[in-house]
Amino acid sequence: MAIELRRQSTPAGPAPMAQTLRIRSHELLADGSVAEGGTDAGPSPHDFYDAALGACKALTVLWYARKKGIPVADIHTVIERDDSGERSGVYRLAATLQISGDLTDAQLQELGTVAGKCPVHKLMTQVTTEISTHVERLS
Repeated sequence: MAIELRRQSTPAGPAPMAQTLRIRSHELLADGSVAEGGTDAGPSPHDFYDAALGACKALTVLWYARKKGIPVADIHTVIERDDSGERSGVYRLAATLQISGDLTDAQLQELGTVAGKCPVHKLMTQVTTEISTHVERLS
């Protein structure tokens, strides 16, 4: 699967940093903050990274609950970032999942365990990601 990004065009010309992001039939906007030289027209790459974790945890819990017949009525997920140590190699994300429904304490604990096993959590903590970058002239 390919994900494509193109610099956003505005009536005044190319945006300083903003990128139109296309994933299948979905279109999103990524941008840097004003402090970074962007216009804050969309989430930053770090925001998308963090959001991927939250979305994965929520979707994994909902999928598991449906599969096991656990009565989840709603889920609210908050991801908090502490990037103060990023330059020294530590990037901290704290996930809080608030789940409603007629759940026993054991079911709530089971859903917490499942949330900790979502695929993106595993990618971020247990997998070596290999990245190759090729730069070509755009004609």
